[in-house]
Amino acid sequence: MGYSYLLFGFAILCLLPQSTFCITRHYTFNIVKHNATRLCTTKSIVSVNGRFPGPRIVAREGDRVIVKVINQVSNNISIHWHGIRQLANGWADGPAYVTQCPIQFNKSYTYNFTIIGQRGTLFWHAHISWLRATVYGPIIILPRRNESYPFKKPHKQIPIMFGEWWNVDTEAVINQALQTGGGPNVSDAYTINGLPGPLYNCSSKDTFKLKVKPGKTYMLRLINAALNDEMFFSIANHTLTIVDTDAIYTKPFNTNVVFITPGQTTNVLLKTKPHYPNATFLMAAQPYFSGLGTFDNSTVAGILEYESPLYSSPTNKSKIKLFKPTLPNMTSTSFVANFTKNFRSLANTRFPANVPLNIDKRFLFTIGLGSNPCPKNMTCQGPNGTKFAASVNNISFVLPTTALLQSHYSGQSNGIYSTDFPATPLNPFNYTGSPQPNNTFVTNATKLVVLPFNSSVEVVLQDTSILGAENHPLHLHGHNFFVVGEGFGNFDPNNDPTNFNLKDPIERNTVGIPAGGWIAFRFFADNPGVWFMHCHFEVHTSWGLRMAWIVLDGSLPSQKLPPPPSDLPKC
Repeated sequence: MGYSYLLFGFAILCLLPQSTFCITRHYTFNIVKHNATRLCTTKSIVSVNGRFPGPRIVAREGDRVIVKVINQVSNNISIHWHGIRQLANGWADGPAYVTQCPIQFNKSYTYNFTIIGQRGTLFWHAHISWLRATVYGPIIILPRRNESYPFKKPHKQIPIMFGEWWNVDTEAVINQALQTGGGPNVSDAYTINGLPGPLYNCSSKDTFKLKVKPGKTYMLRLINAALNDEMFFSIANHTLTIVDTDAIYTKPFNTNVVFITPGQTTNVLLKTKPHYPNATFLMAAQPYFSGLGTFDNSTVAGILEYESPLYSSPTNKSKIKLFKPTLPNMTSTSFVANFTKNFRSLANTRFPANVPLNIDKRFLFTIGLGSNPCPKNMTCQGPNGTKFAASVNNISFVLPTTALLQSHYSGQSNGIYSTDFPATPLNPFNYTGSPQPNNTFVTNATKLVVLPFNSSVEVVLQDTSILGAENHPLHLHGHNFFVVGEGFGNFDPNNDPTNFNLKDPIERNTVGIPAGGWIAFRFFADNPGVWFMHCHFEVHTSWGLRMAWIVLDGSLPSQKLPPPPSDLPKC
């Protein structure tokens, strides 16, 4: 509990005008439409300041960030600062109809938040419908002034954002899928920093190139901003050292391939070769797919180039070797499992791992797909003529038309939400084996979980095989959590907890639930407000794989949710 008080106290200190510890950084985000061309297809996209990807936010730990968002398009918009804790500041979190109503055409909203206890890489993105396809950008959090990294300072730092390119309007894609009940069409290409790269038709000029010097160490800030795809990433003939994930330092480990889910960030150190190699190297990313149906099985590539020595004569480019990386099979669940087990928190005096040891609240949530009945006089394209749905404990979450945080703050929840979300599955079954339930229908409702302030919470997320097992990347807003255990099959409450890592588990804000398996995480509910938790596959969120927590106010003034800002959007 003392750690929470310290963070809140630091937040107040940073808001004092005389503070020398932190500064205020101002940004303006104009939501506009502009034409973008990829794969020889030009279309109008929604973007920030006419840029795709959008501008980067750069700040130091402890800084205050103020971003005025002005909506100049017909689409409603909201921006989520993914991974920022937003301590006692839920009004700035951003998910539409959860913490705010969306910003309407010709309206604006100013997001105001302080970065507390975090350093590394996060990102911002639209948090309404599928506008995240083109509305996203990096958040780079540097250490406080006069503080160092727990590793040698890199020569340069470069954001590497994975995304998708769609030749058609993504809003039309999801609208059609929701109407017909079937799976949505897939993307046409993957991108690195908005560029598809040379492996796609008509894209050789749209290739991200990273120029490096021999004998230097570069930090690559990897961000998976893709709508629906987990990614493998590798650079030919180079080893990467992972040092940070989700803005939390990790025990360093080396790898040739990085696995990263939508919503996750990973900082890696790239040590270049000691001498000019007279070669170029592909950096490539392709999807990991664990579900059923179709997916974009293509590969995005960029190029790592070494700067030529000043004394060298011009090189014949046709004689320069090109090396390509080897990536895992696109369905390699075993690689994913082995890779994720490498992550550990530093768990030292400077960067402790404050894992909850005594648990107040325990939850078992089943995660997976299901269905809704097809409306009368309509043909549906989901399983067995139904409409696809997704759920947590068989509750497919229905977003209200009034923001949940506003309803909670005003005490006017009647008819908007209830607080009877089930702590365990109402109808237990063999979650990952046979037989599976004959009835795949879900319950559609707006139910929330209520947590006392600073209660210690353990959550087990159990994948199900209903309509196929799948790896689901789950993101929790407003909190980080410690991943204390994971495994395949059904979680065993008697035996599995004996193997939990309570010493140095990785701390994250987004975690992949293994296909046909489970993960367990713990956190302190030390942040008052209403906080979203959802699958970061946008299609699954659209189908209802989402829920929300209410964390009640604490006893101190700094632990209470303040009144909403005067410019908070109205529904």
